[in-house]
Amino acid sequence: MNLNQVKVIATLVAAMGAVVAAPAHAGKTLDAIKARGQVICGVHTGLAGFGAADSNGKWSGIDVDVCRAVAAATLGDGEKVKYVPLVAQARFTALQSGEVDMLSRNTTFTLTRDASLGLTQTAVVYYDGQGFMVPVKSKIKGAKQLKGQTVCVQSGTTTEKNLTDFSKANKLSIKPVVFEKLDAVEGAYFAGRCVAYTTDASGLASVRNKSAKNPADHLILPELISKEPLGPMVRRGDDEWAAIVKWVIYGLLEAEEYGVTQGNADQMKSSTDPVVGRILGTTDDTGKLLGLDKEWLARAVKATGNYGEIFERNVGPKSALQLPRGLNNLWNQGGIQYAPPIR
Repeated sequence: MNLNQVKVIATLVAAMGAVVAAPAHAGKTLDAIKARGQVICGVHTGLAGFGAADSNGKWSGIDVDVCRAVAAATLGDGEKVKYVPLVAQARFTALQSGEVDMLSRNTTFTLTRDASLGLTQTAVVYYDGQGFMVPVKSKIKGAKQLKGQTVCVQSGTTTEKNLTDFSKANKLSIKPVVFEKLDAVEGAYFAGRCVAYTTDASGLASVRNKSAKNPADHLILPELISKEPLGPMVRRGDDEWAAIVKWVIYGLLEAEEYGVTQGNADQMKSSTDPVVGRILGTTDDTGKLLGLDKEWLARAVKATGNYGEIFERNVGPKSALQLPRGLNNLWNQGGIQYAPPIR
């Protein structure tokens, strides 16, 4: 190798290093968000624990907190969010058309949705599975006892398809009673028009707590008939925005793993742990790689708390829904929630 070849290789290596370290451009979606001063977030029309508004119009839930965390990271304020309630059938069109910047609406990640809608799946916020709820007086204890029975289900969802698959696979001849709107599904079930109601298990817990006259009169059967990894989606074609949404979620998980909370984030800035330093922006500036500033993740944690705090507040054992952490525990606590390193 002669001297000129050495110089060429050195120049290429230096150029590659410069590309790796270069700050990212914010991306067209973030540019638009900054110009309007607000993140527009597509959410559920009303699912307690995930996305619902109270009588004063204040929104809460896991999906809502994800929107707030993204707003805090990008705009510096978790309250700079416009919530757009969307029925299941309209949610993807609203995102595709640009009506919303992100869809954070207990939406299942599937191959078809990832490959054919022009949308990008980000990170799983809640690992769920489809279940069934029945009146206790029905004496039904297991899903296979639903043979030949009527089951209320919402149209335009993975739930409807899973029900059909489960019925065919087990030769149960289940009779779906299909409604477009969630309120209609709930109303039909509680009016006795169906023997059972099926949706994600978390949704069943939400409906039972919110809509049943006496929640104890209704049993959620133990079987789950599907995998339902739920999380936000964004439009394809803006990789910078997809990365921001994804890494905000990962950052909330990493914050829980390293003990950074809503209440101690400022005090933790003095920590000598290099991971904590990267989370809070006191050492490495990870924000520049996302088109953000160095305190992007610290603001998200201070706006909503870490992932564990969000879970406990909205759906955990001490909340109205009283859902166990289960699969949504961190990987080192017996669950499968796992964030790639913030570095």
